[in-house]
This record gives sequence, structure tokens and C-alpha cells, in this order.
Amino acid sequence: MLLRRREDLVCQQVVELVSDYLEGALSRSNRKRFEAHLRVCPNCTNYLEQMRATIRATGTLTPDDLSPEARAELTDLFRNWRGEGS
Repeated sequence: MLLRRREDLVCQQVVELVSDYLEGALSRSNRKRFEAHLRVCPNCTNYLEQMRATIRATGTLTPDDLSPEARAELTDLFRNWRGEGS
């Protein structure tokens, strides 16, 4: 059994850091740890690619692409999310 070094990231941490990674907001050391994890974890590599694909797809949407119901639901979700974090 291999023991995980203290500085190694686990999958849950990678999921939590993926947005910062994609935005270039990780420190150099955290970026290296993130990328080291990706080299050995196909599941997290797939997750990262799914996030990139989602960003590409949603980046082309305009408000007119959403139905009024979808727009209202997203607005409600955002308001509730903002309220929890405050």
C-alpha cells in the first residue's frame, strides 16, 4: 500500500480547486500539486475536461437562448446561493 504524502491532493480537493485552476488563480505550488494529481488520476482529468467543455458551451449562450422559466430558475438558484454564503 502506498502512503499518500501530506502535500498530495485528493480528488475532493481537486474538484474544489478546479475553478481556481481554470481561472489561473492557484499559487504556483498548488498548481503543481493539482497537475501532479491529474497525471495519476484519470477521473479528475475527465472531470477537468468536462468543466472545460461546459465553459465552452455555456460561453456561447445568450439570455435569449434561455426560456423564461429557465431564466427564473437560474435567478432563484443564484439568489439562494448568494444568501447562503453571506
